[in-house]
Amino acid sequence: MKIIAAAEHRLPANDTQAIELPNDADPLAIDLAGVERIDLSFPKFTDGRAYSQARLLRQRQGFKGEIRATGDVLIDQLVHMARCGFDVAVLSEGVDVSDAERQFARFKGFYQGDVSQPLPRFRRAAA
Repeated sequence: MKIIAAAEHRLPANDTQAIELPNDADPLAIDLAGVERIDLSFPKFTDGRAYSQARLLRQRQGFKGEIRATGDVLIDQLVHMARCGFDVAVLSEGVDVSDAERQFARFKGFYQGDVSQPLPRFRRAAA
């Protein structure tokens, strides 16, 4: 997962290749033709609708472009964001990028399947 500071994040104006999807939008009802980047917002850290939107975009829509987490992004949520299909996380103001990157070294593997590895660990071991 690529991690960027809030100052580096911009949604290009009048660009149809990058869209910002509201939290109450149905990602299955969106025409993704020509879209290369989708920004999903976490208005506050307790609002997890963007996790569901990212999974739906990846698993049901088959979206291969960039999915970017914006808003109230906390570093302890980054690993779960990556497992749900996010490619990029825009950190909140004042959060150190190096602190965020260390989160990925804390976990060596997972028992459950996710977007990038759909099979659970016991199924991978049996195969």
